[in-house]
Amino acid sequence: MKRNLLFAAAVLVFAVSGAAWYVTSHDRAGAMARNTPNAASLQELAKGPMANFTLISDDKTAPDLPFVDGNGKKRKLSDFRGKILLVNFWATWCAPCRKEMPTLDQLQAEMGDKLAVVPVATLRNSVAGVQKFFADQVVTHLPVRMDPDAQLARAIGVMGLPVTLIMNPEGKEVARLIGEADWNSDSAKAILTAMMAGG
Repeated sequence: MKRNLLFAAAVLVFAVSGAAWYVTSHDRAGAMARNTPNAASLQELAKGPMANFTLISDDKTAPDLPFVDGNGKKRKLSDFRGKILLVNFWATWCAPCRKEMPTLDQLQAEMGDKLAVVPVATLRNSVAGVQKFFADQVVTHLPVRMDPDAQLARAIGVMGLPVTLIMNPEGKEVARLIGEADWNSDSAKAILTAMMAGG
């Protein structure tokens, strides 16, 4: 009971911190009109399973706080600079993540030479739990990445799970999708291909 209460409190702090960052740091109004070439055409591609896709106009480099891999080694988002980056915040206990993760795995398998998918298990997860989750969902192309205290998630403004950020090769967040999506869909691949070509 005490452990559950502590976990619930941690989730609440996580959500409140993320909400504060999101409100103060993101001006969504007019995002289609600023900083992203051909933004309207990109948004037109966001149909069906990508309907929650939103371009970001802040032009800010994402926080580069450490997270850890399956061996406990510290990693940073800057380790992946030079490619389009999909950073997916998720958890083993998140039902929508169970449906979404295989599509991210398929995307990595198909387009991994052009982009990198970084799934970051946030809050209460264990390496063994993530490995079991991947085995159960037949996820074979994605690495174990952990954000156990949600430090990175809070700094980036994640308020719930799953959330996926798209970052450009310079480390700036250019788009965000809140909630579950089919990342192996034609719509997702069309958006990412257009972004690689310059939007």
